[in-house]
Amino acid sequence: MLRSILIAGLMTCSFASVMVSPAFADIVLAVKDDLVQPETLPQGFVIVVDDTTRMASDARPMFIASNVGGWDPAKREFQMSPRSDGRWQYVFEQFTHDGTIQFKFTLGSWDYVETDPDGNDIDNRVLPRIKAADFADGSRPVIEFQVPRFRSPRDIASGRQTTEYRDLTVTGTVRRLQVAGGAGPAAGMMRDLIVWLPPDYDNAENVNRQYPVLYMFDGQNLFDRAPGGPDEWQVDETASRLIEHGAIPPMIIVGVPHAGSHRIAEYLPFDVLPGVAPAGAEFGSWFMSEVKPRVERAFRVSKDANQTGIGGSSLGGVISIYIATTNPGVFGRLLIESVTSVEERSDEAASLFARSDLWPAKISIGVGGRELGDSPDVKLGNDRLQRWARLAHARLTESGANPHRVRLVIVPEARHNEAAWAQRFPDALKFLFGTD
Repeated sequence: MLRSILIAGLMTCSFASVMVSPAFADIVLAVKDDLVQPETLPQGFVIVVDDTTRMASDARPMFIASNVGGWDPAKREFQMSPRSDGRWQYVFEQFTHDGTIQFKFTLGSWDYVETDPDGNDIDNRVLPRIKAADFADGSRPVIEFQVPRFRSPRDIASGRQTTEYRDLTVTGTVRRLQVAGGAGPAAGMMRDLIVWLPPDYDNAENVNRQYPVLYMFDGQNLFDRAPGGPDEWQVDETASRLIEHGAIPPMIIVGVPHAGSHRIAEYLPFDVLPGVAPAGAEFGSWFMSEVKPRVERAFRVSKDANQTGIGGSSLGGVISIYIATTNPGVFGRLLIESVTSVEERSDEAASLFARSDLWPAKISIGVGGRELGDSPDVKLGNDRLQRWARLAHARLTESGANPHRVRLVIVPEARHNEAAWAQRFPDALKFLFGTD
């Protein structure tokens, strides 16, 4: 037996903003201890979507683009199936990922991502909590959504405006630097580094000046928000403001775009995720042999370790740690946000990351208290993220090491998103590169 929950809300699915079928009105009206996230049910759950635009078809099927799929808008693993009633369906046989799923519906491209009825971007969707007792018999909940509109290339100046090649709206100056290669399935791709330059970089009096540099992963989300994509870090606004106020010296920040559907493989140096062949070691070698030298040839960046930083969030933080610790003495600054522990699932990772002598001279660690959501079902995951951050801080400051080497910030209300990382970025940048 399947029981359905109709989600007609257009924004993030919370009880305040969704409509549900009458049979499940008690789910919305009553807050009880047995409310759980569908992701926690061992029997899985079903997502059904009513495409009111009728744009989805066999030739252009619907997909679920999500945080568990690397935000790939056309990941085959998350392609939905057409139903006889004209709607689209996806069955999660069992949810095997930590935390809650955040997602949007697409027609196979960010050019065709769902919007509100007026064509505006919407927040990431999440699943509503349900009564566990109603599904104690092993039946799967069916959660129903409606999509009022999909973006199409006619809605934007160009299809390129949804990629890292789009025209960026930034504070200051950015330049693109094309590099070839990558790792794993992305080894043959071309991508543009997005390089933010400080004020007066091109002035004649600075022609011999060498600038501190920070390399950051997931470069698509640092300086500008892509239509339909995640939020941005506001790196350009933050760096401009801090430089203007004299809090940090003029510096260069390099955004290294991820490889889309191959992001997870490139950012994983260890075999810790079923079905994902880790290509992080190869990616690290490519970064050190191609990306970093390419930047150093094209821009006046310092090669001094104390003026060279690397960083990222989530898996971008994992690969940052890996590259920094496998190239000791190259990076003197490390910025890591919302890092998932991989040591518990990899002896190789545990052995490498435990070597505090391999870590950079200054490290900023940030994490939120509600990274995976705020329901009781994800408390263990939230606790695990905070526990790793505290353990890393303790390990890096033990045995009389410089107590000012590491900065640890835990924000109880913060989630796993760009808005949280943007909020913590100014203080992290001042700690790592500050003039004080």
